[in-house]
Amino acid sequence: MSSVLFILNDAPYGNERAYNGLRLAGAMTARADVQVRVFLMADAVGCAKAGQKVPGGFMLGKVLREGEVALCGTCMDARGLNETDMVEGARGTSPLWAAPLC
Repeated sequence: MSSVLFILNDAPYGNERAYNGLRLAGAMTARADVQVRVFLMADAVGCAKAGQKVPGGFMLGKVLREGEVALCGTCMDARGLNETDMVEGARGTSPLWAAPLC
């Protein structure tokens, strides 16, 4: 099985970079032969904040159901966020999660 890692840095609002990254990650979950992983860093940790009213095409939920989503714990701390602020299934961790040892 192949693994695809998406690293997002931009805030969820103000431009479409985070949205498009999540949209691509969501589309990749349709492939049974690919493990999809998303790592949210910097302002992108806001993509996983619970309680937001997001557009229907916002794909984080699909990725959470069919892939893995992790957030930079240091980036969360810098923004005053903790795991209880995040959507279910997203977890804070270190950047080492994005680079597993083979």
